[in-house]
Amino acid sequence: MKKAIRILSLFMLIFAAASFTSCSRDDDPTNNDFFAGTYKGSVSYNDGGSTNTSTDNGSVFVTKIASGTKYNFAFSNGIPDLNGVQFEQKGDHTLVMIGSTETSYIRIDNSQLKILYFKDGKTWTANCTR
Repeated sequence: MKKAIRILSLFMLIFAAASFTSCSRDDDPTNNDFFAGTYKGSVSYNDGGSTNTSTDNGSVFVTKIASGTKYNFAFSNGIPDLNGVQFEQKGDHTLVMIGSTETSYIRIDNSQLKILYFKDGKTWTANCTR
């Protein structure tokens, strides 16, 4: 029983240490196995029909998923999420969506997130910082 408590305590200690270190604003999404960060700023969404959402006080919660090259983007204000977007590294600290063009892209680094993304007649935008 004591051994089980010791092992459980060790796992809790490791989890607590990882939780404190993984949330730093200085974390770089390009070289972390695990990344989660909130970027705040202007966000918008248009579904090509009746839904048009825009705010200067929005946020996007970014997480790196298990594949290591795919990221999820959870928007505030009822904007639909973008999930499983694949990235490649450009330069030392910048990730760029695979298939990016000058008119459709997602760029992310440790301090800035820029999105102009079109899919199925829908448009997502973000100009956020962390």
